[in-house]
Amino acid sequence: MSLIIALDGPAAAGKGTLARRLAGHYRLAYLDTGALYRAVGVAVMRQGIDPAQESAAVAAAESLSPSLLNDPEIRTEAGGQAASKVAAIPAVRAALLDWQRRFAAQPPAATDGQAMAGAILDGRDIGTVVCPDAPIKLFITASMEARAQRRFKELQEKGAGAIYARVLQDMQERDARDQERAVAPLTAAPDALVIDTSAMTADEVFDQAITYIDRILAA
Repeated sequence: MSLIIALDGPAAAGKGTLARRLAGHYRLAYLDTGALYRAVGVAVMRQGIDPAQESAAVAAAESLSPSLLNDPEIRTEAGGQAASKVAAIPAVRAALLDWQRRFAAQPPAATDGQAMAGAILDGRDIGTVVCPDAPIKLFITASMEARAQRRFKELQEKGAGAIYARVLQDMQERDARDQERAVAPLTAAPDALVIDTSAMTADEVFDQAITYIDRILAA
C-alpha cells in the first residue's frame, strides 16, 4: 500500500516548502491542493466575475483544466485571495474533492516513468477531509506576524510594491475565511503533529518532520 502524507496549515507557514522536500526525500508524488483552488479563482476572475459568486465558481471547478495549474497568475496575491473565496463555497470543495482523492489513491508516475512510493498532499483540509485515514499527518503553522513578514519579503523580492500593513490585513482576512467557513474549515486533525515554524529555519522544520515520519514508518 502506498504511503500517504497529509500536510495542512495556513498561508506562508512553510508547508509548501516542506511538502516538496518530503516528496523528494521519500519519493512521493506531490500535489499542492491550494493550486486547484487558485486555478478556479483565477478562472472566475478572468471572466470579470467576483470569485465569491457561487455559480461561476462551481462551473469553473467542474470544468477545471489541468493546464491552468501551471499558470503563473495563480501564484499572485490576487490568485491567493481568489482561492480563499472560492474555497469557502461548499459545492466548489465537493467538485474538487474526488480529484484530490484520486491523486492520493493513484499517484502519477515520476518523470522517469517509475512508480512513486505514494503521495503527499498539502492544503487546508487534507488530514481532516480529503485523506482522514492518512497514516501520517502534519500541521504546519506560525504566528500571524511571522507569516506576514515572510509573505512581505517574498513580494519585495519579486519586485512587487508591497505594503506590510496591507499584507498583514490580507492574511488576517484570508485566515478568517479559511477558519470560519462552514465546510472543511482550516484546523489541525486530532492526530496530526503540529509544528510551529515561527522561529525555525526550513532545515529545522524538515529535520523535525522526517524524524517524526521515520519513527512512524519504523513502528
